[in-house]
Amino acid sequence: MPTTFLSNALRGTFFCIFGLWWSVRYPLKYLRRKANAESQPSNGVQRAEVFEGAVKAFFALAGILVEQFVPAGPHLQLYSPKTHSWTDLTPWRYTTMYLFFLLSGIVDVVSHSQLKLPLGLDRLSLAVALFIEGLLFCFHDYNDAALDHHVHSLLAVAVFAGALCALLEVFLRDHIILETLRTSSFLLQGSWLWQIGFVLSPPWGGPGWDQSDRSNLAFLTMCFCWHYAGALAVLAANSAASRCCNESCQLKLGDIDVELDCGMCIRKGKSGSGGALLPENGSDDK
Repeated sequence: MPTTFLSNALRGTFFCIFGLWWSVRYPLKYLRRKANAESQPSNGVQRAEVFEGAVKAFFALAGILVEQFVPAGPHLQLYSPKTHSWTDLTPWRYTTMYLFFLLSGIVDVVSHSQLKLPLGLDRLSLAVALFIEGLLFCFHDYNDAALDHHVHSLLAVAVFAGALCALLEVFLRDHIILETLRTSSFLLQGSWLWQIGFVLSPPWGGPGWDQSDRSNLAFLTMCFCWHYAGALAVLAANSAASRCCNESCQLKLGDIDVELDCGMCIRKGKSGSGGALLPENGSDDK
């Protein structure tokens, strides 16, 4: 697929979906783990990891098919024997990026299956996928287009930041700070890909922003910082909403416990013995 506004928007939506999902899921997981003081991951957490991996693999496979088989795509042809040159390498660049995200999704699913892969391999595969993405953006030929090179260099900053967080999570599992930073990097990647679409190929048509205007570089650098501020604002809002939702659920569960106590008496021995469930009416036991 050529680099159009729609293609950048679709790639940005992929990262935004995961960033928004993580911005709700990780605060909830942290609050529940803190309340329950459980070190073992629950079945719900494992199912969420498998679901994320399946969705990631699906989106990545769809991205590969779209990049290759749109009418203007290379259709799996890398080298043209007629012109004795490479075909348009832009779709192949994004195909390579999606390939490693596809592998990351597969590793996510397999890691929580009965094969019992080493813990942390899923985060390592995600770190490799992000590193490959950043590498492709850094060493792409931008044909001396300074603005194009600048916006993708800023994107690479967000990509490598996410890769570093994912790599540290291999050794520091379920670390809420690292998870939050990785989530913010995904939100930043998603929104910045949308911004790249508006800068290089606006949806209303036209050639895009002036590549020779140096003031555009300074403005887009500030704009990149504003995008990250927006990502942090989304994180804060979703974290607050997750906290309110968690407290509301706890209150509802507390009301249920009170209703049960009205009909039953739960006695717990102070010496550590199990609680005995006794009927409310103390009739003679036979």
